[in-house]
Amino acid sequence: MPKYPRLQSLKAINRVMERYYVKRKLMARLRPMAYVTSGAPVEILETMGVLTLYPENYGALCGARRDAVRLCEVAEADGYSQDLCSYARSHIGAVKQPDGAPLNGLPKPDLLLCCNNICGTVLKWYEVLADHYSVPLFVLDVPFQREPQSEPHAVQYVTDQLEALIAWTEEVTGRRWKPKKFREVLALSNETVSLWGEIRDLGMHKPSPVNAPDLFVAMAPIVALRGTRQAVQVYKGFKAELEARVADGVAAVPGERYRLMWDNIAIWYRLYRFFRPFMDAGACFVTDSYTNAWAAAEPVDLDDPLTSMARTLLAVYINLDLETRASIVADLAQRFAVDGMVMHANWSCKPFSLTQSDIQAAVREQMTLPTLMLEADMCDSRRYNKGAVRERIAAFLEMLG
Repeated sequence: MPKYPRLQSLKAINRVMERYYVKRKLMARLRPMAYVTSGAPVEILETMGVLTLYPENYGALCGARRDAVRLCEVAEADGYSQDLCSYARSHIGAVKQPDGAPLNGLPKPDLLLCCNNICGTVLKWYEVLADHYSVPLFVLDVPFQREPQSEPHAVQYVTDQLEALIAWTEEVTGRRWKPKKFREVLALSNETVSLWGEIRDLGMHKPSPVNAPDLFVAMAPIVALRGTRQAVQVYKGFKAELEARVADGVAAVPGERYRLMWDNIAIWYRLYRFFRPFMDAGACFVTDSYTNAWAAAEPVDLDDPLTSMARTLLAVYINLDLETRASIVADLAQRFAVDGMVMHANWSCKPFSLTQSDIQAAVREQMTLPTLMLEADMCDSRRYNKGAVRERIAAFLEMLG
C-alpha cells in the first residue's frame, strides 16, 4: 500500500491534548471546573481561572477510540433515543458508567455553560447534566440569524447575556472579573484564530501540504485551548511544518490529481481509513466546512470585546441562514479550486445535515461541482454501511476521472 508523509506536529498536538485532560483531572479539586459547549465564549471562563472541559470533544474522543457504540448503548438502555446526537449519547453513557470509558470519564463539573448557537440538543443534554450533578447551569441564548449581517437588537441581546454570564460566574465561583486579564486572553484567542486561518489557507497551494483528516486531528486546541499560550505555540509549529512542505513541494497526497472539499463533521471512528481510497486515487481534501468555522470568525475588538464577541457567537456557521451557508461553501470551493465535494449526511448533527441538499443545489447553480452525498454518523458506527460507502466512493472517483 502507498505510504503518505506524516505531519510530526500532529504528535505535538496530541501530546498537548493528552496533558490537557490529565491536568484537568489533577486540578479539578483545586479550581472550579465547567463543562462548556464548543460554541460558548470560553475566553470569559479562562479569564476567571475556571477550568473547562468539552463533552463534545469527549464524544469525538469516544468515537475515535471506538468506544462510542458501547457507551451509546448504555444511554439507550436508560431511555435515550438512538436518534439523539451520538456525542450526547456517548457522554451520557460515560457519565452513567465511567469505568472503562475513555479516561474513566470526565471529572465532575462545578458549573455548566451551554450556548445554543450550535444546536438545540445541547440544551437538554446540559439540563440532564445539571440534574445529574446538581450543579448550576447558565444558558446563553443566541438567536438564529436570518440575514447575512447580525441585526443590532440580536447583538445587544447576546451582549447583555455575556455581561450576565460574568456576574453569574463571579457569584457561582467566588472569583473576581479582571478586565486586564480578559484583554490578554482575547489577544491570545485572536492570535490562535488567525493562525488557524493561515494554516487552513495553506491548502490553497498546489499540491496541498495538508489533508482534511489532518485538520480534524489538529482542530482540538482551537476548541479546547483557545485563549492560551499553548494553542498559539502548537499552531506556530504546525504552520511552520506546512510552510516547509510548501517550500519543498511536499504534498499531503503525493501525485495530487483531484482537489476535494469535505462538508460536515468527521467520521471519527474511520478517520484516516475513510479517506484512504480517495488518497490512493490521488484525491486530497484541501478544505472543509467544519474546521472552517473556527477560521471564519472576525478578530474580537479589544476595545469593545463583549459586543464583538456577541457578533462572533451569532455568526457560527450552523446558526446562519441557508443562503449565507451556501455562499460560504461556494466561496471555499472557488478559493481552494476544488474539483468536487463530499457531503457527510450525518445522522447525529441535524443542524448541519438537514440543509445539505439545498446547499448542494445552490452551489450547483453557481458552478459545476460533482458532489457525493454519503450517509453515516460521526461516532455511531452502527450507521456506517461499509460496502455501500465503498461502492459510492468508487463510482464518484470514476466520475472524477
